[in-house]
Amino acid sequence: MKIMSNEMLVAAYRDAKKKGQDQDWIRLLQIEVQKRGLMINK
Repeated sequence: MKIMSNEMLVAAYRDAKKKGQDQDWIRLLQIEVQKRGLMINK
C-alpha cells in the first residue's frame, strides 16, 4: 500500500465504500484506519 496521510486514507476508504469497490480493498483500508486510531462513522 502507498503511504497515505490520515486524510487521504479516510477519503480513500469513504470513496471505496461509496463506489462499492472490491471488498478486500475496503477491508485493507479499514484495518489501516483502525491501526492509526482514526474514527469513521458508519
